[in-house]
Amino acid sequence: MPSGEPLLRADHLTKQYGNVVALNDVSFSIQGGITGILGENGAGKSTAIKIFLGLIRATSGSVTVLGEEVSEGVGMRARLGYMPEHDCLPTQVSAAEFLTHMAEVSGLPPSTARTRAADTLRHTGLFEERYRAIGGYSTGMKQRVKLGQALVHDPAFVFLDEPTAGLDPLGREEMLTLVRKTHREFGISVLFSSHLMADVERTCDRIIVLQGGRLVQSGEVGHFTKETATVFIEVDSNRDRLTAALEQRGVVVTLDGGGLTILGPDESVYDHIRDALVEAEAPLRRMAPRRRALAELFERDGGTA
Repeated sequence: MPSGEPLLRADHLTKQYGNVVALNDVSFSIQGGITGILGENGAGKSTAIKIFLGLIRATSGSVTVLGEEVSEGVGMRARLGYMPEHDCLPTQVSAAEFLTHMAEVSGLPPSTARTRAADTLRHTGLFEERYRAIGGYSTGMKQRVKLGQALVHDPAFVFLDEPTAGLDPLGREEMLTLVRKTHREFGISVLFSSHLMADVERTCDRIIVLQGGRLVQSGEVGHFTKETATVFIEVDSNRDRLTAALEQRGVVVTLDGGGLTILGPDESVYDHIRDALVEAEAPLRRMAPRRRALAELFERDGGTA
């Protein structure tokens, strides 16, 4: 693939199932790193991934992955990995057997496949449990097996469809850490599909937002969550006196949990905060620029992702 070419390019992609439009004239490109496709259930995320993999055909438009047209490229599929959302694992075999089989299906010789399976299971935290039947695994372990089979043949690009589905908060955090580690240590680019804004915000470099089959937002995650012209402060006492002192100085103050969010159009707000803290005799515990969350962006735009 020529240098500078995107890993994936979708041009005017449309997919219809009868009268239902799953994707409606969607265009974007992905350069690498970890990219999130964010959208509620039914937004078109899984349909898009299946088209990228060549599992289904688009009604119209085109997709290029790793420099090849999906409709024509067979060789590039060996360089892709796919973690499906639904439960698709064999229950009677061990993770070691399953990953070895998947590596062989991808073209690796048996000895290499066994080594790759063991290395991948170590990476996903399943090495000690590798000989147990998958049917006895917890939901979190099964998700790790699905991730492992997507990685075992050392792909250049993996598609993860709702990788934290069914996981508790600790399991979600472990999976997100594993996704970041996979990219950082192996250089594998990731397309991460999720309906959870927090997962995308914490894991991805870039974001593509689908809503009702349409592309509604795209860009760097940092652009959407950049520091706003607001300051968050917490004090140990006299919060009401501090609020009054700030308002007397014309500063807009909003209660925010146990602290205060202060709207600051310019750097002068810090002078007002300093003077108000002294006047109110309010001991400062913490002060920092407040970052905007992805959820706030979509609320502002009048909808959810």
